Amino acid sequence: MKNLPLEKAFLYIEPGPVVLIATNDGEKNNVMTISWTMVMDFSAKFCILTGSWNHSFDALMKTKECVVAVPAADMAKKVVQIGSCSGSDTDKFKKFKITALKADKVKAPLVKECLVNIECKVVDYISKHGIVVLQGIAAHIDNKKRGECLRLFHAVGDGTFTVDGGKKLNYRKIMKEKLPAGV
Repeated sequence: MKNLPLEKAFLYIEPGPVVLIATNDGEKNNVMTISWTMVMDFSAKFCILTGSWNHSFDALMKTKECVVAVPAADMAKKVVQIGSCSGSDTDKFKKFKITALKADKVKAPLVKECLVNIECKVVDYISKHGIVVLQGIAAHIDNKKRGECLRLFHAVGDGTFTVDGGKKLNYRKIMKEKLPAGV
C-alpha cells in the first residue's frame, strides 16, 4: 500500500446521503445542504455537523427544530447549488424553485421535491465538535417520487458525488470555493 496524505483520508469515509436541512427563524424559511450526517439509533435519532458558519444555524439553535429533507439523485445539481450560496442574501426556495410545504409538528417547512422529509427537534448540541443531535418526531415519504427515482447521492468530499448504483457526478466547479486545499 502507498501512503495517503492524511488531509485526504476523509474522502474515503465521508457519509451520505446528502440532505437538505430546512429551517424557519420565525419570519422566513431557509434551506441548507449538509453531507455530514449520522444515524444514531433506530428511534429516528440523527446527528448533523454544522455551526455558526452556516446562516441556518441561528434559526436551528433559536427554534430547536428543522426538517431533514432527503433528495433523490435527480436533484443533485440543485442541492449542490443550494449549498453553494447563503440564505443571508438569497431566498433559496425562490431561486432554486423548490416548494415549501407546511409540516405537521414543526414550523420549518417540508421540501416538496424531496423523497423523504423528517420533522425533527434539536435535543442536544455539542459545540466543541459542531454536532447537532436531532430527534425525528414525524416523517413523510412521496410514494410517487419513490416509484420514479429511489436513488440517493452521496458526497465524496472533493466536489464529486456518487449515486446509488455507481454513477459519478462532478460538481467541483460549483463547489470550488467550499473545497479544502489539496483535494
